[in-house]
Parts: sequence; C-alpha cells; structure tokens
Amino acid sequence: MNATRTMKLVAVLTAVVTLAGCAATQVALSKKDLVVQSKTSTAIFVEPVPREKRLVYVDVRSGVQEFDRRAFGKFVRDEFARNENGYRIVDDPDAAQYMLSIYVLNLEIADPTAAQAALNTGYQGETALAGAAGVLVGGRNGSGRSAAVGGLAGTALMAGGSLIANSLVKDVTYMLVCDVSVKERAAKGVLVRRDSQIDTRVSDAGSSQQRVSEVTDRKEYRTRVVTTANKANLKLEEAQDQLFNKTAYALSGFF
Repeated sequence: MNATRTMKLVAVLTAVVTLAGCAATQVALSKKDLVVQSKTSTAIFVEPVPREKRLVYVDVRSGVQEFDRRAFGKFVRDEFARNENGYRIVDDPDAAQYMLSIYVLNLEIADPTAAQAALNTGYQGETALAGAAGVLVGGRNGSGRSAAVGGLAGTALMAGGSLIANSLVKDVTYMLVCDVSVKERAAKGVLVRRDSQIDTRVSDAGSSQQRVSEVTDRKEYRTRVVTTANKANLKLEEAQDQLFNKTAYALSGFF
C-alpha cells in the first residue's frame, strides 16, 4: 500500500470515528432530559355516584422482582388524595363502591416498538411480552488485496469507534406495563352475569377446560396502561418515581 493510499485510508477512518463520536454526542444532547409518557389502551368511564359512595379499594399485584409495590402503592394513594372528584381509597373491599385491581406485567428496558405493541395488545392478564431488534450493516469491497485489507481495517475501526461511543452514550427506554381491572358495584336490583372459560395445562399429555358462569353485583371494565421513560444512559433508580407517578395519575383519572 503506497503512502498516498495510506493517507486516504487514515483520513476516511478518522472521519468514521468522528462520525461515531458525533452520533453519540447527538444522542446525549437530544436525550439529556427525562421524558415520561403514559398511554391507556381503552378509556374507562365509571358511573357517577354520591360523594359518600366514592370509595375505592385498590389491590396491586406483580410477579416482577424489580417492581417496588410499596412505593407504587404510595404514589397511587397520594394521587387519589388529590383527586378533585372526591374519590377515596379504603381498606375494606365490602365497603367500596369500586375495586381497582392492578397487575404489573413488565418493568424493564425496551424499545419504543415493544411499548407500542404492549399497548396495542390491550388487557391480557398475566401475558409476558418479549421483543428483539437487530441491525445489519453491509459494505462494498473494491478489488485488490490492499482494498480488502483496508476494508477490514476500516470495518474494525468503525466497529471499535461505534462500540466506544455506544458504551458511553446509550438511548435507554424503561417500560412499565399494567393490566387494570375496575369492578363497579351495580345499581340496586341490577344483576350482572359473567361467563368465562379457563384453560389449564395439566401436564405434557394434555389440558383441562373449565366454563364458569356466575351472577354478581359488579360490572367490570378492563384496560392496559403502558408508561415509558426515555433518556440517555437512564437508570431504573432515576426513572422509577416518574414512571410510578405518571401511571398513578392515569389510574386516578378513571374516577
């Protein structure tokens, strides 16, 4: 490889590394502020009742180890305490006009497409979500051994530059997925019939199926709330309070 070609290669590789650094800088600048958004798959509208009946029993459950149920419950209680419509949380489910059940399915790092997919799916109960993303980078090689060597060196340096930049600056999104059920006591004299089917896997040999019909005095509404927090190099400790606050605000908004 002659000196002129070597100088050109060095210039190209320097530009590649610079661009990688610029991309990282752009991410750092554009994502420097925490952005938190909460969306609901379906709106819930409960029937208005006199102020003395505006009592809500809240039940929060989760199978996610990273989820701090106690901290989340405090945000929900604080949000209801500020509820201008006068709805209050009580400890007795029999005394409550409404039962708000929240099941947390996910609290994890995810890309925006996974968050949108979770929202589009809607209420599913204990469904787990998973997502994956990939990037394919291709190149075009010239002829001759020098070009091949230069291409390999350029690819290696580009990968190295991108790796260093990406290790320093990452665009991170945390996603909190909650399936929500609101059961409302029906008006006096009104009975609600609920039919459900339960499929249970007994063993590798087969499964069982149950059909249940019941009469209750509560109407049920179901929805899903998906809250995301996005920032460069975001940590869960930084995102958690805002995720919980936005989700609690969305839940209290049903009342």
